[in-house]
Amino acid sequence: MALERLRSAGSADWAEAGRLVAEIARMSTDVMLRQAAEQALPVLRQAADNDDHGVTVAARRRLGVVLDVVHALTAPRFGRRNAAPKKLSSEDRARKMLGLPLAVQLTCDDINQAYRRAAKGMHPDRGGSAEAFIDLAAARDVLIHPRAHKDA
Repeated sequence: MALERLRSAGSADWAEAGRLVAEIARMSTDVMLRQAAEQALPVLRQAADNDDHGVTVAARRRLGVVLDVVHALTAPRFGRRNAAPKKLSSEDRARKMLGLPLAVQLTCDDINQAYRRAAKGMHPDRGGSAEAFIDLAAARDVLIHPRAHKDA
């Protein structure tokens, strides 16, 4: 509430805002909130020492970022909480590995083009790892012959 009041005030007390944000940076357990507060702190301190319009605009923006993170953390969430993410099928994993869209019908030419494009960077002769290249080839095989591979 205090941050919201400071942000909406016409002439904000930037020293007070700096103290609040420093406390948030020191006490927060959330990584995003702590990072936003640490990034806002130098600008808020500069706004407290300087009466430049550009610095106060930047400080107001940084304070807004901290407030957005606070609102995101405290806003109610709907749906199943702490639900495990849905496991991808072997075909979806292969599409993701080759950089192909999930819901589009693909031809063999599309799959081979995507494989060649991805293989250029992953080939062991070009600095890639042999395991990643083998996984890429397996992903291409899963997409070309889907009935031969079971969901894992």
